[in-house]
Amino acid sequence: MIARLCFCLMMAAALPALAQPAVDVSVERVDGADGKVYQISARGEVAAAPAAVWRILTDYERMPEFVPDLRSARVISRSGDEAVIEQFGEARLLFLRREIRLVVQVREQPITQIDISLVDGDMRVYRCTWQLVPVAQTGGTRVLYSGTLAPKFHVPGMLGSNLIRGDIEKMMAAVLQRLDRTD
Repeated sequence: MIARLCFCLMMAAALPALAQPAVDVSVERVDGADGKVYQISARGEVAAAPAAVWRILTDYERMPEFVPDLRSARVISRSGDEAVIEQFGEARLLFLRREIRLVVQVREQPITQIDISLVDGDMRVYRCTWQLVPVAQTGGTRVLYSGTLAPKFHVPGMLGSNLIRGDIEKMMAAVLQRLDRTD
């Protein structure tokens, strides 16, 4: 009876993962110019063309609709291909939850790259880049995400990489799933 229950729980937990797009994520904690930082890279592919992917990724105020743990995003200012955005979200570390506020500078290189850097907020270091690479064979898009981050709050060294990897996997899977929708 217990073995059957355990099997059912494992299968139920695996079903959402089976429905999500394939995501490749790596996280490494390194000594950087800014002290200990996490270097992140993630990638996945979607069937949507780069122009459609671009429209979704640059609609910043709608991102909380599909990005886990992002509660709100507001464009504070915009000038051409640059914007300043305020985001509120939540970081989860084991059983603890922490509110996160970021103000970021976004520089867009239509329709290939979005560079994001910290202006203010609850991170010591926050830089990331989204790259969109057309996939000629399918007409889809390879989505690449890379970043360097260091929270202002303590993240346990031994667990930090795994916790951040889990968050990035969840975020990337949700983003790729949204990018694959045609609406």
